[in-house]
Amino acid sequence: MKQLIPALALFWLPLTAWAAETIQPGYWEAKDEVVSPIHTSKVERRCITSREVDKFMSCHINHIYQCVCPEQTARDGVVAFKGECVDKKGHKVGISGRGAYTPTTLTMTADFTFRLLGIPMSGEARTDARRIGDVCPAGTP
Repeated sequence: MKQLIPALALFWLPLTAWAAETIQPGYWEAKDEVVSPIHTSKVERRCITSREVDKFMSCHINHIYQCVCPEQTARDGVVAFKGECVDKKGHKVGISGRGAYTPTTLTMTADFTFRLLGIPMSGEARTDARRIGDVCPAGTP
């Protein structure tokens, strides 16, 4: 038994460090805002499961784009990423972002570049999210 306790402690410490290094699963409210080139804003409430935490903290724009970000970190309350997203028609969007998080908050700013009718365009988007509950309401996506 004396040998089991240190072994369990060695197993448990990395898990507790990981839990402190990410946002917590639960019910979240996010304000997503495109600042430029055309200002839009929406507030969305959604359930974030433990399997979705990494995706929520990464460069994935939305369900329309498939994103690959070879440069991506989330550590010590800071998140950063850089990569490219492609929609179903093959249109490419370069993206880089940075932000800060706690277990119950996440703020990110992303710069993006794309071509519109062959003209290079750029823009900025922001997300400000907060955890509003431990349990998601029934039927929440």
